Amino acid sequence: MTLPQLVCASANPDKVAEIQALLAGVVDLLPRPPEIPDVVEDADTLAGNARLKAAAIVAATGLPAVADDTGLEVDALGGAPGVYTARYAGEGCSYADNRAKMLAEMPDGQPRSAAFKTVALALWPDGREVVFEGVCSGTITEAERGCGGFGYDAIFEPVESGGLTFAEMDAHAKHAISHRGRAFRGLLELLSQQHPPSA
Repeated sequence: MTLPQLVCASANPDKVAEIQALLAGVVDLLPRPPEIPDVVEDADTLAGNARLKAAAIVAATGLPAVADDTGLEVDALGGAPGVYTARYAGEGCSYADNRAKMLAEMPDGQPRSAAFKTVALALWPDGREVVFEGVCSGTITEAERGCGGFGYDAIFEPVESGGLTFAEMDAHAKHAISHRGRAFRGLLELLSQQHPPSA
């Protein structure tokens, strides 16, 4: 059986590796063409940003595309950084910069509850779209723990992790409960129900 082909809109190698692992055997994930410029993610929702990225890939390749956007919503920070999660510490910031800023800005004595949300979106050249949001609730730790993963993984402890941060979990365990894992499994379920064409 020929697997449906989707072009991956992400250029972030860490995210691409996770998406490939989640879609393996179900979708033939094609790499984002390197000549496509970065998309300005200026929508005010995660779904809006994912849609912008997917639409840019569809327009450039003529093929269906899959994109995602992720936000970390921290209760003590009024839901921030949300759609600004990737650039919380400023444009061009590093993962470490973002983690350091968050730990520094967490107010003393406040609950450290938070939720990671990922919107996964597939878009076809004819305009059809499939969207699913995955959520993982947890807490922001008081210090970094673990050396795996990427982004905020070392300071996010999921409710279902048994006390481990994402960075302390192996990839399989992380995918089982993570926001991105849930988003892409949900997306695949919707795709299987709708049986969209591969191109």
